[in-house]
Amino acid sequence: MTQAAPGAKRVLIVCEADGFANGQKPVEIARYLRGRGHHVELANTYYLSRASRSSDSVFRKVPHPAPKRLALYMVQLAQLLLTRRWRWGRRHLSYYLFRADLLLRRSILRAALRLDDYDMVIGEHPIDSELTAVPTSARMLYDCMTPWADELYFEGMLTESQHRRFRRQEADVLNRADLISFSWETYAPYTVRNYKIRGDNFLQLNWGCAPVPAAKRVRFADPPRIVVLSSLSSNFINLPLLSRLSKLYPIDVYGGPPPDSSLGLNYLGWAPPEVIGDYQIGLITISTDKLRREGFSAKNMQYIAHGLPVLIPTWRDHMELIRGCLQYDERTFLSCVERLRDAREWQRVSDEAYEQALELTWEKTLRPLDVALRDPEYRYLPPYSEGLLEEGRSAEVTGAGGPAT
Repeated sequence: MTQAAPGAKRVLIVCEADGFANGQKPVEIARYLRGRGHHVELANTYYLSRASRSSDSVFRKVPHPAPKRLALYMVQLAQLLLTRRWRWGRRHLSYYLFRADLLLRRSILRAALRLDDYDMVIGEHPIDSELTAVPTSARMLYDCMTPWADELYFEGMLTESQHRRFRRQEADVLNRADLISFSWETYAPYTVRNYKIRGDNFLQLNWGCAPVPAAKRVRFADPPRIVVLSSLSSNFINLPLLSRLSKLYPIDVYGGPPPDSSLGLNYLGWAPPEVIGDYQIGLITISTDKLRREGFSAKNMQYIAHGLPVLIPTWRDHMELIRGCLQYDERTFLSCVERLRDAREWQRVSDEAYEQALELTWEKTLRPLDVALRDPEYRYLPPYSEGLLEEGRSAEVTGAGGPAT
């Protein structure tokens, strides 16, 4: 950019650009802000502990010689060896390794990044969230994927006492940031309710999508083909449920890492999002814990961006926020599929999905960020979640013996 636009700001996005869903939002934020005249830089911390960040360098797999970066490499190696497959280590040791990782990253990034050169610093991933503790003149926006302490706990990576401690530490991060956001708006009232944060610094930036041109929308076919395009590494994906559903109806599964062969999945390896265009139904499977009940799946956006009807479990709440979906359980799964074998019904749900995608483009979901850059006092939480937040606060007052307001 050769000449700054009127009111343009300097923005630094600190992120882990891993080439998957975690790396998508920071790229979209950068594109959006540059399109509005702001000067944006990305600091990719994915290879922070390595000697090189270049994808074509052999030194990308070699530890950095600087003492703190070498220490970070050793912590990450310990995570791989002690918490990946060893169940006791996963439950009892993950907390200490994550805390060491967080504090080392804060120290490394504090020395490496000239934060005061920017008007706003946007932190995109929890692993770099301790950057909010670094003094700087820049405003700090922590755009958190999900409430992390709860995610780690439900992934079996924290004991009860470690979970409570990690929650308190994460609450400090969320309160310390000038602005906070989540991947989906319903995590905001969830975090106020469960983490007891103040909740007066929300700048909610919902996950968005890039709808395909109308002419490239998916088309009806009978029998409908079902696709799962997802990371397969986390408990919240609920692979056992996916395995049971696959015994009821053929389901093509893409993503990684490769699932255990005992699950009997029709696993087809990695594929780009464009593969969705070959299918008629997108499937989401999630765990039943309270975090995922309140939550969100990035693949939901990928599906509706192609006009794909989405099947999602009945235990996910707040489905009024995203149309083009049918809710199922194991008992009703086949009847939902059968319902979508009717061409008129499939088209109706497909139209809902595509219309929803047009309302959730990145240009629309990221709009509050441009406003906040120009107006330091601006805060934003969509009306639905603002209502949930007020309901929760009223219930707390009533429960404490006071009048509801």
